[in-house]
Amino acid sequence: MMSHVDRRRFLGLAASGLLAGSARIVRADDKPPKPAIQWHDVRDWGIEGKGWGETEKYFDRLPARAKGKVRDAVWGLSRHSAGMLVRFTTDAPEIWADYAVTSSRLAMPHMPATGVSGLDLYAEDETGTWRWLSVVRPTAQAMKTRIISGLAPGERNYTAYLPLYNGTEYLKIGVPEGARFTPIEPRTEPPLVFYGTSITHGACASRTGMPHPAILGRRLNKPVINLGFSGNGRMEAEVGEFLAELNAAAYVIDCLPNMQGPEVAERTEPLVRQLRAARPDVPILLVEDRTYANTPFLPARQARHRASRAALRSAYESLVSDGMKSLSYLPGEALLGEDREDTTDGSHPNDLGFYRQANAFEPALRQLLGDA
Repeated sequence: MMSHVDRRRFLGLAASGLLAGSARIVRADDKPPKPAIQWHDVRDWGIEGKGWGETEKYFDRLPARAKGKVRDAVWGLSRHSAGMLVRFTTDAPEIWADYAVTSSRLAMPHMPATGVSGLDLYAEDETGTWRWLSVVRPTAQAMKTRIISGLAPGERNYTAYLPLYNGTEYLKIGVPEGARFTPIEPRTEPPLVFYGTSITHGACASRTGMPHPAILGRRLNKPVINLGFSGNGRMEAEVGEFLAELNAAAYVIDCLPNMQGPEVAERTEPLVRQLRAARPDVPILLVEDRTYANTPFLPARQARHRASRAALRSAYESLVSDGMKSLSYLPGEALLGEDREDTTDGSHPNDLGFYRQANAFEPALRQLLGDA
């Protein structure tokens, strides 16, 4: 029989969640404060970064009719909510989230759960600059958790970025009852459209607001549509067909990390002409592959860079000589630093790498957009 002291110790451990089977390891819920939380479903006012309305699930990146038209791998990756965000205004002293992701794989070996499956919260300061505020650290597929508390008094705008390498089932933003809450609808101006690989998709950012497309969206004050498909950015005409449906501010084609020289030579011109035929006035930026961090030691990677870049440059020069306007080119050597300290695994940028990539992209995009 359990003694009085042992029983007290057992009850204390159970309450703290330290015993196996505690409910806290099933779903990560903070204890709701008083006053009660008022929840706002983001679907009621809309997600920014979503190019099509007629999706199979609300947070998909391609329309339902893309299923069976694009390769299965592309379709599966399009179910991730990479690049999507929601905006709102509130004077609440704390902000909550209630959301669920589609996969139980919350993290990857080279990318933390905060980037794969988390939420990333930014606040707009008095100068109009977006500043990082807090991040959700997911420990379960379904999370009801306080994102931030102790906020300084005042009403301000907020942006929450959705998971990069996981799908989103639902998302609700919560504030204490009595606080003002005003949804900010998605912007309707033409977005920057990024088509690329795992790097565009967001690997290996530590937070969902850190990939270079998201950074550039904040810097240029533009909506962004992220069509990065991990391992599957291959300049395919089937994907190009959907890209062409978007009334973009600019197209960024960044597929070389998933392609070899002959494939680049075969597909670059057709993709650019496909987009130009549908969108005669939309600028297009062709991007070389970033240089692997360990390339100086690996002759095979040196050869791959030379071949793919030569093919992309040749296609670019051919298009320009044929009279193609509003077409620009970004060399790969500028994307990461000479110190090679800005990748997670030699290939995928870490947060420093994404910051440097944004620095390289920004002047090229400003020039294309007439904002140099």
